[in-house]
Amino acid sequence: MKKLIAFVTSLEEEVNILWLEHLKAVFNNYEIVLFKDLLQNDYERIEVALVANPYVEELLNLKNLKWVQSLWAGVEKLVHDVENSNFNISRMIDKNMSEVMSDSVLAWSFYLYKNMPLYKKQQDQTLWIEHEIKEKSEITITVLGLGELGLASALKLKNNGFNVKAWSRSKKEIEGISTYYGNDTLQELLKQSDILISLLPLSKETKNLLDQKKLKSLKKNASVINFSRASIFDYKALAFLLDEKHLKHAVLDVFSQEPLEKDSFLWKHEDITILPHISAPTNRRTASKIAFWNINEYFVNNKEPLFIDKNKGY
Repeated sequence: MKKLIAFVTSLEEEVNILWLEHLKAVFNNYEIVLFKDLLQNDYERIEVALVANPYVEELLNLKNLKWVQSLWAGVEKLVHDVENSNFNISRMIDKNMSEVMSDSVLAWSFYLYKNMPLYKKQQDQTLWIEHEIKEKSEITITVLGLGELGLASALKLKNNGFNVKAWSRSKKEIEGISTYYGNDTLQELLKQSDILISLLPLSKETKNLLDQKKLKSLKKNASVINFSRASIFDYKALAFLLDEKHLKHAVLDVFSQEPLEKDSFLWKHEDITILPHISAPTNRRTASKIAFWNINEYFVNNKEPLFIDKNKGY
């Protein structure tokens, strides 16, 4: 009998179908079944589950669940929702995602560096005005977070000629990039930043890290990019500082509720660019292979994957 693996998800049906096509193509020796299609007596057979925005109550029905393989890199919400559970969580670690994220970071950094939001405003007003820009080496871009995604992004920015600084919760060293760590250095670093990019994981320490006080510490006319989690920023304070012309522009890809509510004040703000969480989408083909590798190693070689620290949330 094939090992049974539950796919626990709240994604739309057409998206689940696409995932199942990719998963079943590589999980040849396993049976992948959506939770809703499991029989009652199947629940006790499940040791490992694949998850993508799972319903918590469904996971808790799997009494013998040892661990879950998330198909997403970010698992903070999952950790919060199941904080008292006994099973472990493995997040998606995909080199392809690092490449995609670093491309997005570079693209939207150029968007800000090249004054594209300003030229769009001028087009709307039929204005023909050329603006000078500094050399890339004169533009300080600060990357917050030096995990796989942050490291790849910082290096790509540096290789494209920007003056890159990076900050993390703990000490990190990167050749050719000035690195900082701890709360004492953050405020001073913000004062030097022309573009601030957040790639931080959400944790107790990073929640509301970029509040009004810290955002106000940014250099005048600085811009921000948030490709991490909405809860790390105070978006109302951010909008206020944009209104006051202390900050120049914000590119936001993540929100507390997604899709972003139609009546959100963020949509209509002329100095905010809204993206529908597309900076680093999971690649179904590569993620399915990584999930298979981790699960197959567990069942065949009794080798567990790397589990996240539930206290940290990553």
